[in-house]
Amino acid sequence: MTRPESTGHDYDVVISGASLAGSAAAILLARRGVRVALLERRSDPEAYKVLCTHSITANAYPVLDELGLVPALEKAGAVRNEARWWTRWGWIEPHAAKAGPELPYAYNVRRSTLDPLIRSLAARTPGVELLLGYQVTGLVREAGRTVGVRASGPEGEREIRARLVVGADGKDSAVAKYAEVPTRTHENARFGYLAHFRDLPLPGGIGQTWFLEPDMAYAFPNDDGVTVLAVLPGKKRLPAFREDLEGSFHEFVRALPDAPPIDSAERVSKIIGTVDYPLVTREPTAPGLALIGDAALTGDPLWGVGCGWALQSARWLAQAVTPAVTGRGDLDQSLAAYARTHRRRLRGHQSVAVEFAARARPFNPGERLMFSAAARDEAMARHMYLFASRLIGPMRFLNPVALARAVAVNLRHRGAAASPARP
Repeated sequence: MTRPESTGHDYDVVISGASLAGSAAAILLARRGVRVALLERRSDPEAYKVLCTHSITANAYPVLDELGLVPALEKAGAVRNEARWWTRWGWIEPHAAKAGPELPYAYNVRRSTLDPLIRSLAARTPGVELLLGYQVTGLVREAGRTVGVRASGPEGEREIRARLVVGADGKDSAVAKYAEVPTRTHENARFGYLAHFRDLPLPGGIGQTWFLEPDMAYAFPNDDGVTVLAVLPGKKRLPAFREDLEGSFHEFVRALPDAPPIDSAERVSKIIGTVDYPLVTREPTAPGLALIGDAALTGDPLWGVGCGWALQSARWLAQAVTPAVTGRGDLDQSLAAYARTHRRRLRGHQSVAVEFAARARPFNPGERLMFSAAARDEAMARHMYLFASRLIGPMRFLNPVALARAVAVNLRHRGAAASPARP
């Protein structure tokens, strides 16, 4: 920590937010020789994000592996996140194959387990200084670029200078606000509530998602025998939920096709949620500044992508800026490279989610084609899983070969349905 009149760099990088994205970035940068100050506004090292899908999509498994967290997650009881999805054409079951290569996976794990685990790892990593109870109150700017932060902490207001400031402080990012980063906010025509249940049996012990067109629901098994059960109805249902949250939540779940038996399970949390959760898209960089995790891109919670994107963006940033923040490269060029990767890998997914969220609509013709085929064909189900896990983007998901196969699957199904039964 330095006095405000200091003009040197106290650290190579200062990160605001020691949750998933911030802690991952701190670890990955420090292992590459970067000096990192990791600021967290909450003073409790066991603090965690409460409102979350508690699921890490398979696209982030390589980051978990690089961090060295896989053995710890397995030991903590994290559940490999296999999944099946209900549609009006039946269940899509990508993991039902009796043979063939195993599908990629990551984990369902409660944030009360995950956040302290990764924050503790960051605190033990040489080169990282974890500063709990420090909240960014402003940015230090010189010649049109960010060169540090002002932070309020246990010892009062301080100025911390660094070559790079990273905002990992969530969808309402203070760092982004102080930097006046260009931001687009997209309406979400669904609201959401979730609760945790113990001993809630699910077929096959794997995650379930219901596409009710336009309403949604999911049940994800997590560590310690706890299942996260969420409902995401269109906002036309909001008055009923506001009038009777408990009753509406339970009634919605009981009406699901092949509904999980919540009446025989133990609810171990309150029903929590939000009636307004917009999708937020920001420019991921500015001079001397980068955004990662929800600070850069807040997706629709119904897809469960936030944790995976937080880990991925942390890794992309560390890979791009390490030489520059240690004085061996051009920082602006490095930030431009990170921004290009971020846009290329995530903006297509976000554009699809924005369109689906804005109107809370039934499936469009293209979605009907792909979802119906996936419910009828094992290869299409596995192809859909790769997209849902964000291992492929929209263009690969809707490539000509996949579209042709979907058409063929549906034509065969119609032909079989039209054929008279043999005596």
